[in-house]
Amino acid sequence: MLETHPFPPYLPSGAKVLIMGTFPPQPHRWAMEFYYPNRTNDFWKIMGLIFFNDPTYLYDTRSRSFRLDLIKDLLDDKGIALHDTGREIRRLRDNASDKYLEIVTPVPLFDLLARIPLCRTIATTGEKAAGVIASITGTETPKMGHMVTDTARNLDIWRMPSTSRAYPLPLENKAAYYATLFNAAGIEP
Repeated sequence: MLETHPFPPYLPSGAKVLIMGTFPPQPHRWAMEFYYPNRTNDFWKIMGLIFFNDPTYLYDTRSRSFRLDLIKDLLDDKGIALHDTGREIRRLRDNASDKYLEIVTPVPLFDLLARIPLCRTIATTGEKAAGVIASITGTETPKMGHMVTDTARNLDIWRMPSTSRAYPLPLENKAAYYATLFNAAGIEP
């Protein structure tokens, strides 16, 4: 069954970096209708740790949901845009694993970038997303934690560690990689 991306791109007008995953999990796993909606995903814990020194800052443990208003305030304030690399996908198994996602139609990357003209940095949250962006831009796929430059478009393209709990790297180590990215993009904690 073909799935179309459920969320519009989140593109603050002053965005300096565009963070791109592959595709959201199935809706029954969502704790909110926004990017990285799964409670077990480390993305918002990483952001809480980097920007607030508290991995639970963006999550309300009582209601077991994310604090979407605080998340959007953070993204707007820091100039962080979000979208995914798959516009249309097919799940080859009934789960959220990138290993079993077929990207049928990739995101229209250059249309997105035209809407955020200050953005000169793309960061992917995992190997599959990095491969999609490399294919679109005609660049090499960077090694995890590294970047390549698309000189034709003056873009730095980073490959960050997956924020999935299945990726075996402690939260603090993942946060250190993302902090390096933000520092390089001129985004201070």
